[in-house]
Amino acid sequence: MRLSSGSFSKRGFWNSTVISAKASENPYTNTILLPKTKFPLRAEAAKREHLFRDRCTKDLYPWQLKNNPKDLFILHDGPPFANGNVHSGHAMNKILKDIINRYKMLQGHKVYYRPGWDCHGLPIEIKALEQIRKKGKEATLSPTDIRKIAREKALFEVDKQRHSFKSWGVMGDWENPYLTLSNDYEIRQLRVLTDMIKKGHIYRQLKPVYWSPSSKSALAESELEYKEDHVSKSIHVRFSLRELAPALKKKWDSYLKNQDVYALIWTTTPWTIPSNKAISVHPELKYSLVQVADGDKKGTYIVGTDRVEAFKQEMKADHVTELDRVLGQELLGSAYQHPLNDGIMPIIGGDHVTAESGTGLVHTAPGHGMEDYEVCLEHNIEMMSPVDDAGCFTKEAGSELEGKMAFTDGNATVIELLQKNSALVIAQDYTHKYPYDWRTKQPVMLRATAQWFANVEHLQKQAVDNLKKIRMVPEVSIRRLEQFTLSRKEWCISRQRSWGVPIPALYDQDGNALLTENSVEYIIKILQEKGTDAWWEEQDDSLFVAPEYRDQGKVYKRGYDTMDVWFDSGTSWTMLQNMPGRDPQKPVADVYLEGSDQHRGWFQSSLLTSIAITGKAPYGTLVTHGFALDERGQKMSKSIGNTLEPILITEGGKDKKKNPAYGSDVLRYWVANCEYTRDVSIGPSIISQISDNLRKVRTTARFLLGNLHDFKEEHYVGYKKLQEVRGIRFGALEGNLTYSSRWTNTCFMNCTSTMTCLVIQHLSLAVQTIQNFTNTTLSSFYFDTIKDRLYNESESSESRRMAQTVLYEVLKSYTTSLAPFVCHTAEEIYENYKAITARPESSVFKAGWLKSEEQWNNDEINTKWSTLLHLKGEVNQVLEAARQEKHIRTSQEADISLHLDSNSNLGKLIDSMDASELSSLFMTSQVNIVNGPSNSVQGESERDSVVEVNVPVAGTIIPLKTTVYA
Repeated sequence: MRLSSGSFSKRGFWNSTVISAKASENPYTNTILLPKTKFPLRAEAAKREHLFRDRCTKDLYPWQLKNNPKDLFILHDGPPFANGNVHSGHAMNKILKDIINRYKMLQGHKVYYRPGWDCHGLPIEIKALEQIRKKGKEATLSPTDIRKIAREKALFEVDKQRHSFKSWGVMGDWENPYLTLSNDYEIRQLRVLTDMIKKGHIYRQLKPVYWSPSSKSALAESELEYKEDHVSKSIHVRFSLRELAPALKKKWDSYLKNQDVYALIWTTTPWTIPSNKAISVHPELKYSLVQVADGDKKGTYIVGTDRVEAFKQEMKADHVTELDRVLGQELLGSAYQHPLNDGIMPIIGGDHVTAESGTGLVHTAPGHGMEDYEVCLEHNIEMMSPVDDAGCFTKEAGSELEGKMAFTDGNATVIELLQKNSALVIAQDYTHKYPYDWRTKQPVMLRATAQWFANVEHLQKQAVDNLKKIRMVPEVSIRRLEQFTLSRKEWCISRQRSWGVPIPALYDQDGNALLTENSVEYIIKILQEKGTDAWWEEQDDSLFVAPEYRDQGKVYKRGYDTMDVWFDSGTSWTMLQNMPGRDPQKPVADVYLEGSDQHRGWFQSSLLTSIAITGKAPYGTLVTHGFALDERGQKMSKSIGNTLEPILITEGGKDKKKNPAYGSDVLRYWVANCEYTRDVSIGPSIISQISDNLRKVRTTARFLLGNLHDFKEEHYVGYKKLQEVRGIRFGALEGNLTYSSRWTNTCFMNCTSTMTCLVIQHLSLAVQTIQNFTNTTLSSFYFDTIKDRLYNESESSESRRMAQTVLYEVLKSYTTSLAPFVCHTAEEIYENYKAITARPESSVFKAGWLKSEEQWNNDEINTKWSTLLHLKGEVNQVLEAARQEKHIRTSQEADISLHLDSNSNLGKLIDSMDASELSSLFMTSQVNIVNGPSNSVQGESERDSVVEVNVPVAGTIIPLKTTVYA
């Protein structure tokens, strides 16, 4: 590349011009057609967005349902808890949904989006009680009082959150949201329960469930979170054998010689020792009889053979001797004495026992472990669970433990008692993963209580088969949902709280439950008329007893368990059944879109209830997004102080310099830029960068609008009149610019047949395409090349009208492309050019999606100019290097020599072009084409350096050497 300073010099031009020092009007100003527009460069979004909000939300939603021609598209809203202020995760969720809805609406679909809220459950009940706890009235509150306060709290939170969601420009039926506390919703939920009862999916049983002492309620597995660094007291306990199986006694007489032998167990829950009912061994595992000869641990122990070495290390005993080995089968029939209550308990066989940890012998407390419960059920061993709702020991545990909290004082006392009775061998801290109540952040226990369950095992296979028919975004999320679905055998649906939908069960004097289809249908009729509060408010239990059960000699009373809130929200799909204009063969919703935590929550509960009732999944596409993290990639937490509430972005803080009011479109543009299927970061510097990107969009729109100030539809130049001649001033190239501006060609338009899952999957790619088109194709290339025509040629010249025609097409495509992402900005742009369109509308969204006309998409020209723009980029790098070394000041001072192989694809392309076209393309004074590589040129002693670049052309890499001369 030869750079010369004499071909054309701006410096020489201005040096030959006399400039008056006196300030005066430039005589040439009136001869230049400068851009004119009222569209402001500064958004002042916080002050201006509200001017455009109603037209693209409140007014638009009913309009599109009435006027759009295509079939109904349903994105079903997963209901957030009506509890607390909205956060960045809410923003990502609601705006992602809105982007999909707006795209589908622009495509001509009727979009149904009814926002919802999850209004029941412990979080809201706790918040309501906190408000009155300060007044000292909680102890006097009845369930009716609690329900009234919780309802008021939930409705207050709904209004507060709704205001925030609407401020982000989220379009939907905000005047008619669905609330899980409404009578209509609760009755539909009870009918789902009735259908599941009818099909045999619901049953009641006394068995261990996850119990939260802090919530005083049973929990489902989906309501647990696991703390990785929980610290427990782990203990090794020796149980003295009082009876050996006959064959074993005869075999070991010579070893024991009337000495005690101990079964050694290991547990991380000392507080469950009072509930011990058996010791389990695996019949096929080998067990060793070992003798410890010294210290306070002296004795003879039974330990799993594979755990003997670990036993030696843990005991820290110098003299350990293995006396014999037997199969676990031979231990069955032996019995031991409980160290705390002196009861005689059996050694039983259990397939759940392993030798991977512990001692190979498992302390079995059927009241506090699911596997323990199941193995004891097989052996007809009754359970014991001497712990109350608050997690404190009852009198059944003994006078020394009664009233003590099992996890704390109770745990310590059990260890002391074991020590006192010479049963404690080892006690030490043990760090491990442990389940916590995800709301109270306190540890939970397994505790035997009578609960209502849904039999998930009956539904698993059909549920997983249905998942294979569903589109997953990202695709890997199907494994997570399958895993959660297959890992559940049953679903505990009952809760011991006041604020929720009642499980309409009646109980006789013996505690037997009545929950039949006929009974529940009768109760539903009463609750439909009087509301579910009547279940607590009515004084007479007999009111709820169906006539056919009144003359059986039994007196029934109501139970006051409420339904799991996941059952509440999981039945929301029922309101979408039989929607007018909806294909009955399709799932009730096209899309469910929520955070990744909903694989164990709403995604799963919706799937299971729908499979139970209809045999089908309720969604066709399942989209999962990640969590919002701070700029360091850390989880946001109020305690850490790294949260960023959306209102601080949209409305700013008290110090506007520190926290500017960016407006809602910056928040929306952040969401659109996110790789949302992963966890994403948000913070002041990220939002500032997003604001800069959006400002570039406004700058681009301002240029487009400003240069169309005198353009009308009658000035439009048809495609056939455009020519690819005279450089890049005219032509099909410009038409292709228009087409390529439609980022949908890349990410949306080719995805119509695969529906919205692909649209949303490539969301950030679509936004990146817009930004690249803005910065590279338009600002850095096309706008520079047409300024001369726009500013200097006569107003009505054909070449100027051609350029304006292309700008007009680009503007329409550009605005429509932006509209799903930054709806307020798009409306403001449209407001400034709709008057020159053939059919002005009150909203850009009513204008619809632009049709892709094939004549504007010439593949040959696309390939050609894509290659040339790649070449221009490479040339620009060399020009910039020359600028940095101060060889030139502007590209127009440069004289380029391109050394090309005339037989290559690139060489043939360049040969077909005029040198003036190339100099216009590169914005240089001259372009020289030299056949052959640069190293074949002789006598170039003034050469400063050689730069080799690779230019991709039609799928191949064409080496191009560019030579720079001083």
